[in-house]
Amino acid sequence: MGTLLPVSATTIAPTEIANLTLPTPFGGWETHAFEWAGSVHLCLCRGRIGDGEDVLVRMHSECVTGDSLGSLRCDCGVQLRHALRTIAAEGRGVLVYSTGHEGRGIGLANKLRAYMLQDRGFDTAEANEHLGFRVDERTFGEVAACLRALGVRSVRLMSNNRDKAAALEAGGISVRALVGLPTAAHARNVRYLSTKQAVMGHHAPMGVPLVDGAGPPPDVASLLGEVRVRTSRPYVVVKYAQTIDGRIATAAGDARWISGVEERRTSHALRAACDAVLVGLGTILADDPQLTVRMVPGASPIRIVLDARLRIPDHARVLEDDGVTTIVTTSASSAERRAELRRRGVSVVVVPAGPDGVDLPAALEALFDDGIRSVLVEGGARVITSFLSLGLADRLVVAIAPRVMGSGTDAVNDLGTTEIASAIRLERRAVHVAGDDVLIAGDLAT
Repeated sequence: MGTLLPVSATTIAPTEIANLTLPTPFGGWETHAFEWAGSVHLCLCRGRIGDGEDVLVRMHSECVTGDSLGSLRCDCGVQLRHALRTIAAEGRGVLVYSTGHEGRGIGLANKLRAYMLQDRGFDTAEANEHLGFRVDERTFGEVAACLRALGVRSVRLMSNNRDKAAALEAGGISVRALVGLPTAAHARNVRYLSTKQAVMGHHAPMGVPLVDGAGPPPDVASLLGEVRVRTSRPYVVVKYAQTIDGRIATAAGDARWISGVEERRTSHALRAACDAVLVGLGTILADDPQLTVRMVPGASPIRIVLDARLRIPDHARVLEDDGVTTIVTTSASSAERRAELRRRGVSVVVVPAGPDGVDLPAALEALFDDGIRSVLVEGGARVITSFLSLGLADRLVVAIAPRVMGSGTDAVNDLGTTEIASAIRLERRAVHVAGDDVLIAGDLAT
């Protein structure tokens, strides 16, 4: 069990050794690093702490095998990603990542030895004790001290471990609520989760396992171009797949699949290379895409949906837990609907309205402020046209499939071009063959 702190523990004063912004697939985080007794505690902060009351907090113990390698022997990696996603959606909170806590405080080498014992039939608690340790060697007084240094006074603690809540209380941090962080049982960790509940008193530690893709990704650096740092909006790449005659869907709306498997793998690699992927509500209603990285090994980008009135259906796949989603809307949307989506772990950003729904420059500025530095725009035609006509795209990537459709949905609508000389021109071009398809990319000339 976690060691409860004596009264004197509130005098712990860890040393702050760094303060920086850490960009992640879950957005940008103001990060404070504290050192205490040889361990480093990374405090990833989202939003303003303000009065320090009712802050959503996750205390996460270092787990190289689970967090970094995706091991299915534990639920750590799933919990870490879910906590980051939930805090990002709420817009205010702290995730404390504590080194020195590997294997509940016994270290990586001993944890691996414990794994070997578990393979011989020991459960996770018995394995630690067989190696001469307590079931849990961790202390949490330094975590409470780090939170106090950040100005946190009371928390809603994301954890299944009641000992963590008790330790924070002993360290001078009021715990308003214990927010469960369940993960689904996997065949490889079901006994581990059951032991945490039965032996360690954890609250129902069950939820959704993390699933990784397979296969090497194509190198898309030449297609992506040079991601240039901007001061007020992200770098924007507009990408779509079309037939030779410029259609992205049939007249009946069928768009699956214009391009082949290799081109779609390339598209997933482009997603993995960007902070976010953006579509309009029309694409959600027509195609119901997931917008995750599944065909290559890589981090799924933040999924951005432009939806001025929050008409996105509840069953939309972008609202599922296999990716981080932000919906950009306007004041025309219902406050109740915004709250409902946030409860589902979806971030909702309100910006001014534009002539065609969401004001795109304001949306990009809001995404930039949230730490997003690159966006892959995947359509549909209305969104593609808006980005091109407003001069908000930096690079264009077009996949051309060897098909002729005739009538159908145009990839790009009217841009108001009256002379060839004023047409959008591509510079620093690149060409990539993906199976039967050809991708052409280039920077939009300024």
